[in-house]
Amino acid sequence: MVHQFQLNGYNIVLDTCSGAIHLTDPVAYDAIALFPNHDRGDCLARLRQMHLELTQEEAEQCLDDVQALKDQGQLFSPDTFAPMAGAFKARSGNVVKALCLHVAHTCNLNCAYCFASQGRYHGQRAIMSFEVGKQALDFLVANSGTRRNLEVDFFGGEPLMNWQVVKDLVAYARSLEPVHGKHFRFTLTTNGMLIDDEVIEFANREMSNVVLSLDGRKEIHDRLRVDYAGRGSYDRIVPKFQKLVAARGGKNYYIRGTFTHANPDFTKDVFHMADLGFRELSMEPVVCAPDDPAALTPEDVEIVKVEYEKLAVEMLRRHRAGNGFRFYHYMLDLTGGPCVYKRISGCGSGTEYMAVTPWGDLYPCHQFVGNEGFCLGNVWDGVTNPQLREEFRSCNAYARPECDGCWARLYCSGGCAANAYHATGSIRGVYETGCELFRKRMECAIMLQAAMQLDEEAGE
Repeated sequence: MVHQFQLNGYNIVLDTCSGAIHLTDPVAYDAIALFPNHDRGDCLARLRQMHLELTQEEAEQCLDDVQALKDQGQLFSPDTFAPMAGAFKARSGNVVKALCLHVAHTCNLNCAYCFASQGRYHGQRAIMSFEVGKQALDFLVANSGTRRNLEVDFFGGEPLMNWQVVKDLVAYARSLEPVHGKHFRFTLTTNGMLIDDEVIEFANREMSNVVLSLDGRKEIHDRLRVDYAGRGSYDRIVPKFQKLVAARGGKNYYIRGTFTHANPDFTKDVFHMADLGFRELSMEPVVCAPDDPAALTPEDVEIVKVEYEKLAVEMLRRHRAGNGFRFYHYMLDLTGGPCVYKRISGCGSGTEYMAVTPWGDLYPCHQFVGNEGFCLGNVWDGVTNPQLREEFRSCNAYARPECDGCWARLYCSGGCAANAYHATGSIRGVYETGCELFRKRMECAIMLQAAMQLDEEAGE
């Protein structure tokens, strides 16, 4: 399968199954479009009709080049992945490599759009005890097989509201490393309200990554990210974020924002955060019910797609000017690309990755927490609902008939099971708006990375 698109003056051709990306001139772009449905003579005639200045010899050479790329497996390559789709996860057995520890089902902010009901996850407020967290780490080690590198995310609610337990669990995990031959990689996600010098020092020593919640411009951030007195949090957290990032040397963090119906022109917020000095950025569309005031409308979606293009073009300009930044959804490796396992197996939620509630219950990921129908078991008894685990194991890039023929499916790897469930009532469903936005993001990401690579090869 081949996908062709034009963006920012570039003619781009993606060979879906090989991952090869070609930046072409207009003649080659049209030749590739003609190639699969016309014989050589017809291709030559049509190509010369479309490009009157083209000589017969030039047209012949162009088609020869297209044929050579096909012969090399870089155009019109066959899909050889389908037979492997169900086998990869089955081969990994029941190995767990990562946990999301919900150390606090409570929060000191009252964000209107919060999918987790202000950290309560539609239940009661609670914090995780050290005993539950310790058992969760023991569960992870016991179920990690031969994997050495394990990941633990400290999540909420607001995890800094249970900071001592976070520190104690890190210390306990470090004590397990030499005993079991494991290495833990920790991530902290925080709204920043409780960051102080002690948090910064500990996070910079122990956390491989820190995720900082900021929605952009002050008027946008303070519209929804407020405390229980209704006061915005922007002025209180931005200086703390800047101090933490500076102390980390500007590395191993990212600013994570959410855009809503209030700001489909979210690039203004991205650029604002970049102008504040932040260089690792992410902005995600809101996850909420369609009738929620924050929900994106169909009109918003069209605006957002234009904004994604605007973002990519401005990122390229800033990169060339020497003050670039990275955007999470545009981070692609065009030389190596994603590994085959990730391309076809999909998200590891419910199999390799699980979320743990303050009470020790296991869920496929944080977006399912609070929905009792998705409880997998607990950290003492392990997975007691193997049928559910198998259902998640079967989710991959080939599990949904609606994905058949989609050029982007080996980039999304089947998409987010939680988004599919919330949109359709089934983890095998398709969140069509999410697919639409994902495809646009991928086009923008491919253009940006290809242009940057060309600049590098040209020595610019």
